Amino acid sequence: MDPILIKHVREPNAFTLDFYVQHEGYDALKKALAHRPDQIIDMVKASGLRGRGGAGFPTGMKWQFVDKKIEPRYLACNADESEPGTFKDHLLMERNPHLLIEGCAIGCYAIGARIAYIYIRGEFLHVQHVLERAIDEAYARGFLGRNILGSGFDCDVYVHRGAGAYEAGEETALLESLEGKRAQPRNKPPFPALVGLYGKPTAVNNVETLCNVPLIVAKGAEWYAALGPEKNGGPKLYCVSGHVRRPGVYEASMSITLRELIDGYAGGVREGRTLKAVIPGGSSVPILLPSQLDTQASFDAIQKAGSLLGSAAIVVLDDTTCMVWLAENLLHFYRHESCGKCTPCREGTDWLYKILHRIEQGDGQPRDLEVLQNVSGNIAGKTLCAFGDAAVTPVLTTLKHFRHEYEAHITERRCTLPAAWRARQPVGAH
Repeated sequence: MDPILIKHVREPNAFTLDFYVQHEGYDALKKALAHRPDQIIDMVKASGLRGRGGAGFPTGMKWQFVDKKIEPRYLACNADESEPGTFKDHLLMERNPHLLIEGCAIGCYAIGARIAYIYIRGEFLHVQHVLERAIDEAYARGFLGRNILGSGFDCDVYVHRGAGAYEAGEETALLESLEGKRAQPRNKPPFPALVGLYGKPTAVNNVETLCNVPLIVAKGAEWYAALGPEKNGGPKLYCVSGHVRRPGVYEASMSITLRELIDGYAGGVREGRTLKAVIPGGSSVPILLPSQLDTQASFDAIQKAGSLLGSAAIVVLDDTTCMVWLAENLLHFYRHESCGKCTPCREGTDWLYKILHRIEQGDGQPRDLEVLQNVSGNIAGKTLCAFGDAAVTPVLTTLKHFRHEYEAHITERRCTLPAAWRARQPVGAH
């Protein structure tokens, strides 16, 4: 499949309004304004568009759930993109910002909102500048603001930069942060579609999700659905990183396999090494093994294989990767990023990291493996949001598939893998 979402990202002026309009930009918004809002929602439902942020929930259904009897209503674009290994939304915002802005405007029209907030992660200062410049261009040309294109529809779009919290990627924590509070999850229900930003109905959608909306309106739901397998239609962006020759963002239909993405698009595992494992959807999903490489890279196929597509951040690990080190490295991240609201997550991630660090440093005890399992069991499913489940996944999945590496660290008090970089690590390095 030829690229659609990132077709022009390498063009020097791809981020400008003039370039976007020359390539049919905002034509979808014009077309959408000629339909009723409910017709746009039906169109998105018929397309089968599923959320690209991680959960894969049907977008049209989410929009339909927004309470249309209460005003004001809001659209919040989740551009936090903090999942390790994920960098697709960054590319879209930096190189094709008007596609996102058009998607926000159509989304607002569909749910009856007049304001959209693009919530970007704290480290994206340069992206904020790109987005704000593009928004100014859209206002100047009449694609945002009052009475857009003479339709009577008003829409304002604002950029809000967070403070760099991973937890702000959870939709209710994002709304808390937008309201000026700490990025901590809310109890659900009620869900944002009923009680969201400032207590009003809100749709929260990922950047890539909203960038797909103009395509659906412009070319039709049937065209969009036909681009991929059943219930997995449309183009998909994959972030391939790790031990590959050509890491990057690649666009393909979800009918593509992991093998085709890794060996074809990304050039295969680096020279002289063999594949050990693949994390198919960011650091918070279970590992897949080399024998599963022919799995289709779709929401349903990856789930059937025992993992999740998540944010489609495909992290490739070769035979030099120590799985104990991998788990320790990720738990260092999750321990730091826990918002602290739920005791199991706040305390448990710290204990998991300390135990993993002890094992990695050669000071582990045989009972540590049982303790890791028990602590993980006391976190998973016992927190307000999915952070707890995400944090224990690196521990449980590496223990499941590579328990022998943990045992070798404990019995031999060292890592037995031939990774040259490990010889340079100082004792006690974090």
